[in-house]
Amino acid sequence: MSVVDELRAATGLLTIVPVGRRELPDGSEQGAVLWFPLVGGLVGVVAAVAYGFGESLLGSFYGAALALTVSAVLTGALHHDGLADTADGLGVRGDLARRLAAMRDSGIGAYGALALVAYALLATAALARLSPPDATSAIVCGHTLGRWAALAQLTFVGPARADGLGAAWSAELPAFAIGSVVAVAITLVAGGIGAGLSALAGAAIAAAATALLARRLVGGRTGDTLGAAVLVTELVVYSVLAAYLVT
Repeated sequence: MSVVDELRAATGLLTIVPVGRRELPDGSEQGAVLWFPLVGGLVGVVAAVAYGFGESLLGSFYGAALALTVSAVLTGALHHDGLADTADGLGVRGDLARRLAAMRDSGIGAYGALALVAYALLATAALARLSPPDATSAIVCGHTLGRWAALAQLTFVGPARADGLGAAWSAELPAFAIGSVVAVAITLVAGGIGAGLSALAGAAIAAAATALLARRLVGGRTGDTLGAAVLVTELVVYSVLAAYLVT
């Protein structure tokens, strides 16, 4: 299996970019996971360009909102759906089976809607506090580390059920190690040493917290908990960088 096939598989899962996924060799998913941070970083670059365009037109708040909107569209709102479903699962009282059933429901409940609104408002507010150069760097770092958090969950948390995206994709320690090197490199290049290390620390905490939440909530990972890990980590990175860089 070639690196190109692995990148195509990762891109096909994480974005709406047409990569001919039906023509991919069997097993491409196993090697694709290590490229999650790279694909996230590339999505972040596109979102950062959107931020620059929006900021030049109507200021930083508009630029931040436009960047998050472009990111959501480019990823097919995959992670947003996961965040909403995970939040709805949190609101269910009962056993794991009831929570899993609620998360599979195609509708969005009150907790899911609240989670999406909170993410949008808090992420936009954090990015809007940053200077334009710092905001563009934060967007790239956040997108990279958000997908790294999903890779971490795929590595260290077992699937909650035998079917679904959470079971179809998995990662081994070598893939996690390579993906981590990629994520660290992109983050330090985009954010610099001080801000980059701060972002990495925040992402590590967010990744660990969402992994523990997945285990406690439904007994393991699902596609929804992976999506939640991506956006929660993004938000934490934006918030940490806003606190670190704004004096």
